[in-house]
Order: sequence, then structure tokens, then C-alpha cells
Amino acid sequence: MAECVLRELNLADLGGDFLSGFHRRQETRRVWYIEDGEWKQKDDFFIDEWDGQKKQLVIEDLKNCVRTGGSVVGAYDAGMLIGFANVEGTLFGSKGQYLELPYIHISSEHRGKGIGKKLFASCCRLAREKGAKKLYIAAHPSVETQQFYRSVGCVLAAEINPRIYEKEPLDIQLERVL
Repeated sequence: MAECVLRELNLADLGGDFLSGFHRRQETRRVWYIEDGEWKQKDDFFIDEWDGQKKQLVIEDLKNCVRTGGSVVGAYDAGMLIGFANVEGTLFGSKGQYLELPYIHISSEHRGKGIGKKLFASCCRLAREKGAKKLYIAAHPSVETQQFYRSVGCVLAAEINPRIYEKEPLDIQLERVL
């Protein structure tokens, strides 16, 4: 792999073919969950894979993010999209301290190379520039996903955003102090 290049994207970058070569596939075998305030694991096998329709929905979400003051960052290798993440533009929380990080994905064949950590650091910087004190993440419960978020300093969210929680109640609500 050549050097991964990150760049902030605009609406023109988010055309209908933006995710055409992107492979979002995650095979989950074990998940974390919280019961009575304690972290626990259990077996839970499922596969998440984006089809063309799901990719179009994601592109629309990313466009809406840019239109409403948020930021989208792409990771490229030799001009090919290999990862992306975004930070929404609307502060929330009891003190307006949070910005949401709704997407951070690395194409399946490029995982484990530090690209996610680079994207996460870029999103932290962008969120600070937008006035956030914390990132808010509704994170997939898979052991691997939770391991990633712990490795970049995320902990359980001090406040739960009901709108975000209700979209995916099995996700684990995390935060990262900026």
C-alpha cells in the first residue's frame, strides 16, 4: 500500500459512484453489551454488508452532513477510496459539548493498517474546530469495533442522545473527550 492520503470532501466529491469500489463487510461472531452497568460478551453471529442501495443511502447521509455544516473525510490510496468518516455539524448535549461521529469505515481489504486511527484523529481535530468538547459515537457492538474505539480513547457516553440511541438500540453509546 502506498501512503494513505486523507482529504476533506465536498458535495462534488460525493457523487453517486463515491462508494462504488468500497467494500463494507463485517462478519461478527461476538458482541459486547452492557448489563447492570457491566461490560459483558456473548456469541452473536451476523454479517453486515452494504449493497448498492445501502451505499446510496450512506452517500445521501454524507451529503446532508456537508450541507448542514459537518465534515466528511476520505482516505485514499492511489486515488482509490479506502476509508471515510464524518462529523456532524450540530452541537448537542446538556452543555452543547458533543458532535456526532456517525460513520467511520475502512474498506474490508484495507483494515488493520492504521487508517481508521488516522481518520479518527482527523475527525477529532475537525470536531474541536467546530467547538465540540467531545465526540459522540453510537458504535457497533462487535468485539473488534469496540476494541478499535477503546484503542483511541473512547469510553461510555456520560449522556445518551435518545434520537441516536433509538436508531440502533444495540449499539454502544460512546464518547471521546477532545
